[in-house]
Amino acid sequence: MNAKTELEKKEQYAIQFSPLVKRIAYHLMARLPASVQVDDLIQVGMIGLLDAVNNYDCTQGAQFETYAVQRIRGAMLDELRQGDWLPRSARKGMRQIEAAMNALEQRLCRAPAEREVADELNLSLDDYQQMLLDARGCQLLHYEDLQEGGGEDFLERHHEDNSSEPWASLHDGRFRERLIEAISVLPEREKLMMAMYYEEELNLREIGEVLGVSESRVCQLHSQAIVRLRSHLKGWL
Repeated sequence: MNAKTELEKKEQYAIQFSPLVKRIAYHLMARLPASVQVDDLIQVGMIGLLDAVNNYDCTQGAQFETYAVQRIRGAMLDELRQGDWLPRSARKGMRQIEAAMNALEQRLCRAPAEREVADELNLSLDDYQQMLLDARGCQLLHYEDLQEGGGEDFLERHHEDNSSEPWASLHDGRFRERLIEAISVLPEREKLMMAMYYEEELNLREIGEVLGVSESRVCQLHSQAIVRLRSHLKGWL
């Protein structure tokens, strides 16, 4: 293949898969705070796409789209890690909601309703729902969240020898079983929302159309579902 043909093929890939960048950006936004602009993610994702176009080797067997998704998402996550995109107050709010939800589950022996969690936090329902919106972005695992009061952290507790892999236990079959169990007891609406987001990969607008609610309401439901899952899995960690 001559240089001109190769360049034309790369340009074709860039044009054909540019909508993929937008789809990944909007899908990722559900896990990010409102301060993150989707246009910024798209711009970074386009750089990831161009990087994929320039480095793709068809002889390795992977389809270009599969390869491009990894590079695009990786570029977006790298950009987020480099910036101070998640305020400490948001993580604090998520932990407060998690503690309240855990206490209610222990007392009620069921998943608490939004109003019950708001009452537990001495908040109005509107303020609680705003707290859920502010907590967007806490869906990723943070190092601080794994530390105990005594200073010992998750890595130290699970790194018994130099040959062990400290994160291997996260891939343990028992964790998967516990996660499936936690998802199974989510309220039906939140379970449906999670299935549409993670299995069908719908974005917030699309999920909102199915559920008949706004995008911001989908964000609230997503944050609340994540808190429920974290509450169920905290004992395992």
